[in-house]
Amino acid sequence: MNLDRHRLAIEKLYTDKATLYRHIQTKDPVTKETKLSPQPVYTDQPCRISQRTLAANNQTEVQNDIQYEVKLFIAPEFEIRQGDLIEVTRGNVTRKYLAGEPFPYPTHQEVSLQRKEWA
Repeated sequence: MNLDRHRLAIEKLYTDKATLYRHIQTKDPVTKETKLSPQPVYTDQPCRISQRTLAANNQTEVQNDIQYEVKLFIAPEFEIRQGDLIEVTRGNVTRKYLAGEPFPYPTHQEVSLQRKEWA
């Protein structure tokens, strides 16, 4: 099996862009306090997202919670950790997700993403 040809075929479907953020310890220059803050690790990487589960409608009188999961398809050489923040842009729409544990293949990796925002 020619994995390079399979990988090229999969990557032709990558129409989205992903920026991955990881919480890294940084020192505030003013207060000298060390804290965790999200820092970009990979920027504008080609990828593809696909909806995994349908959104649940959790409408209340006060708020409408948005909760659903998507699956991210991306090149296997990127180190993605559970808990990383991933911002995906499709066309003119950018959404933020929380990464689950990645599942690597020789040609790509699949990562479960969860979106939780208020509408």
